[in-house]
Amino acid sequence: MAVRRLDRRLMLRSAGVSLGLPMLEAMAGVRLGRGAESSPSEPLRIVLVGQPLGMYGPNFFPEQPGPQYVASRYLSAVERHRSQLTVFSGMSHHYPAGHFAEVGLFTGVAPEQIRENDIRNGISLEQEAAAQVGRLTRFPSLVLGGGNASWNRRGVRIPSESRATQVFRRLFLAGTADEESRELQRLRDGRSVLDSVGGQISSLTRRVGRADRQRLELFLGAVREAEQMLQQDEQWAQTPKPAVSMQAPTSEFGGAQLLERSRQWYSLVHLALQTDSTRCVSLWLGTQDRPEIPGVNLGHHDASHHGQDPAKLEQLALIEEAEMRVLGEFLDRLSETQENGETLLHRTAVLYASNLGNSSSHDNSNLPVLLAGGRFRHQGHVACDVRNNVRMSNLFVRMLRHLGQETDRFGASDGVVSEI
Repeated sequence: MAVRRLDRRLMLRSAGVSLGLPMLEAMAGVRLGRGAESSPSEPLRIVLVGQPLGMYGPNFFPEQPGPQYVASRYLSAVERHRSQLTVFSGMSHHYPAGHFAEVGLFTGVAPEQIRENDIRNGISLEQEAAAQVGRLTRFPSLVLGGGNASWNRRGVRIPSESRATQVFRRLFLAGTADEESRELQRLRDGRSVLDSVGGQISSLTRRVGRADRQRLELFLGAVREAEQMLQQDEQWAQTPKPAVSMQAPTSEFGGAQLLERSRQWYSLVHLALQTDSTRCVSLWLGTQDRPEIPGVNLGHHDASHHGQDPAKLEQLALIEEAEMRVLGEFLDRLSETQENGETLLHRTAVLYASNLGNSSSHDNSNLPVLLAGGRFRHQGHVACDVRNNVRMSNLFVRMLRHLGQETDRFGASDGVVSEI
């Protein structure tokens, strides 16, 4: 049977809405592959915390490997969680991109894909996790605080919500009756459009060849998947939001209020996890400004470019030590929250890391990496080769397995971290 050539601009139209088709061989001879996904049922979670100015290595890394290490100055702030954390030294993504490497911190793609003005990024770790477990919660993922660390599977940056007041509203405050009615109608309209267009695509399959039919079947599968997601969205729209005891934020903390701003974000993340509003979070913290910390009179960025000046190093230490104390407070909350006989910390993998190992020289090797919580065999300090770094994406593979995803690859990984 002769296959009629289709106009590459062919659109399907229904009720005033137009939907573009994927490129078919009958249009331009393009082929696509297919992937598979799975969704684990256990309430396991992942929280990624990134900050842009590194951690001064001698104050962060212990000198001894293994669980019996002597706590460094910074790790003393989380010493009470020693049995539930692992610090990695000698780990990086092998990026020579300085500050710019923040875009690849949680994607772990190959170094040649992370270049200034030439990003060919991949999906970030929390979005990969959300693809597996995100449909089980009201919000598949939360991207918070700022930064450029979250990316979708097409390598497009996901905007971060930088206003805590707005996040609290989305998580816990119900809209007015009119607002809720409009939201439900929007979801129903979207679903009816997909139903109508799906029928037109089915009729189109009789006009194309086998390869195009396979592509259209994949496209129909995506339409059906989107329809299911809209149905789930409608169910969530009619499900009351959880009631929490935390008072709604009434103000936003600025860059100088580094610690209070971080505490505010950590409190929201804790509540989001505790209420099972989401299971996948990316949080970007940090400031370039002078934080309101006693004894500090330099901007954070200025102190991080210390050039080994003892006075600047001490100011930097005061800032980074305070940041670690606030992280410890977050871990406290997770460890104090019980869920079906386990702590929330035991069920949540918390990764704290930076794209800079030595911010003074813009070096991206030997990154500060701390993993807390989760069902890992924590080892205290895993000391890798500080000259020939282990790929950090190998750790990401291990973290995805924590969520029940059977995978051997993520980003530019060349193995899997087996120590934990």
